[in-house]
Amino acid sequence: MSSLARRQILTGLAGLPLATVLADPRLARAAAAGLDKVSITTAGGRKVAAALALPKSTPASAVMLVHEWWGLNDQIKSVAAELAKEGYVALAVDLYGGKVADTPDGARGLMNQVDGAAATDTVASWIDWLRQHPKGNGKIATIGWCFGGGWSLNASIAAPVEATVVYYGRVNRAAADLKSLKGPVLGHFASRDKWINQEMVDGFEAAMKQAGRPAESHWYEADHAFANPTSARYDQADAQLAWRRTLDFFKAHL
Repeated sequence: MSSLARRQILTGLAGLPLATVLADPRLARAAAAGLDKVSITTAGGRKVAAALALPKSTPASAVMLVHEWWGLNDQIKSVAAELAKEGYVALAVDLYGGKVADTPDGARGLMNQVDGAAATDTVASWIDWLRQHPKGNGKIATIGWCFGGGWSLNASIAAPVEATVVYYGRVNRAAADLKSLKGPVLGHFASRDKWINQEMVDGFEAAMKQAGRPAESHWYEADHAFANPTSARYDQADAQLAWRRTLDFFKAHL
């Protein structure tokens, strides 16, 4: 697709709220089509791919997005497009090697196949790539949801960045690991989440305090995946509030 065609697509979607785009597969597909596919060879010698959205004005701060357990689908690419509209170089990375699931069993299978060392190599290499990107200004944040929420934190530990956002992702890391963090962590958690629960988050906050690193946690009267409009557990009001807080967090630290 030509650069002109991409600009026309993104211009047509510019006036639509993010939730509207994410909830409509056709709109999400159109937004995703406006991104560029990029690839690198990681520090570990592996070739990996990602989707890149650029803002109108550069140089700009960068945000690296890590997908849910479904894989790098149109929805996550749409969020990258939204972040580009907000003025960021947005890179949606792929930890599944191009595979995308459409059933919970399929997603669980893909998630369970992820090799931790390889995934760390991938996210750290992409952060290094963003640091050197000619359209970037050297400042980077990470953000992820569910499976990707945990990997947003893992990435920031492996290759420290200016800010980290976790949407209901695993945060059970030791204080010794968290000392590697450079910037603060913003967490969005759901009170009815059976997986990422109060006990885990309390332990994370205690570990962050022990490590001497700042953390900001927000709880929502909602379920896991409350920010995903395609989920039956979607909560529009909480999703919008979490997104506003995320953008404010990026503005403050990038």
